[in-house]
Amino acid sequence: MAVLGIFSPFSLADVGISSLQTIKLTISLQDIVYLIGLIFIHELVHLVFVLGFLTSNKTFLGITYFGGFVYSEEEVSKSRYILITLAPFILLSIIFPGILGVLDLLNPLAKVLILLNAMSSGVDILILILVLTQVPANVCFTFNGIRTYWKRIDQSVPESN
Repeated sequence: MAVLGIFSPFSLADVGISSLQTIKLTISLQDIVYLIGLIFIHELVHLVFVLGFLTSNKTFLGITYFGGFVYSEEEVSKSRYILITLAPFILLSIIFPGILGVLDLLNPLAKVLILLNAMSSGVDILILILVLTQVPANVCFTFNGIRTYWKRIDQSVPESN
């Protein structure tokens, strides 16, 4: 909301609340298509930051009734994992609204979609907090189904004879 507020005042009318006594919420088929598109774009941003995703046979993009997902069995460094986790929030909820604001293209639908992306990024932020507080430095991640594993990356280089 802070980023949106820099360029265009955000009001409750943008989300269908004209007064505290009247709430009007109209959801059209077009709005649902935009929401599904937002989910797809959010997950696509995650995917783009997975190294070698175009040639990998172990990296997938999907959508379920509960949301979208990117799945990869590739080994991912901790710093890359943090980048993959934060990318949709930074790009779609901070940078993109800034660009739209400069171009004066922030309409109520765009504002709502940006806020929905920021809220849906809450899971990504929770994952980031868990990784930063529970996983040591110099590790790489491997994923197997719904389980995530990490192992230390050995920094020492063996001497050659």
